[in-house]
Amino acid sequence: MKIIGIAGYSGSGKTTLIEKVIPLLVKEGLRVSLIKHAHHEFDLDHPGKDSHRHRMAGATEVLITSSNRWALMHELRGAAEPTLDEQLKHLAPCDVVIVEGWKHHAMPKIEVHRKLSEKPLLFPEDSSVIAVASDESLATALPQFDLDDAQAVTEFMVKYLGLRKAAMHVVK
Repeated sequence: MKIIGIAGYSGSGKTTLIEKVIPLLVKEGLRVSLIKHAHHEFDLDHPGKDSHRHRMAGATEVLITSSNRWALMHELRGAAEPTLDEQLKHLAPCDVVIVEGWKHHAMPKIEVHRKLSEKPLLFPEDSSVIAVASDESLATALPQFDLDDAQAVTEFMVKYLGLRKAAMHVVK
């Protein structure tokens, strides 16, 4: 399983770029998973539903399953937030994991930058940044992609990570 980060500040376009890149990777025959880090509290559950009631009653884990999907919710109940490496162990085998967030974690990452955000760039201080996707040309020797060119970003990811395309998976 290969790992690549998509990093940048809130509002830079990370999620939009990722939602364009994932189908292109899948079209190549690759199995893609994603881990998104949230800096705020979130909940996938709804008050009043059985699973929410069970969590509120004190269950540490609640697994909800159906014929279409399943989700495991784990309450930390005061424990430390798991590291990215610990979270990766929960994923099923895949070809590539895209990590959104963890912008200060040491992993190869593509920085997403939007000029209007007026946020500082990561790459001058972060040697883990391997490329930049932006809506402006930046003074760097790193590979640069237009923020809207998901195809170029995908091709870079496939090449950089050494991912095998679908045609290479076929055994004749």
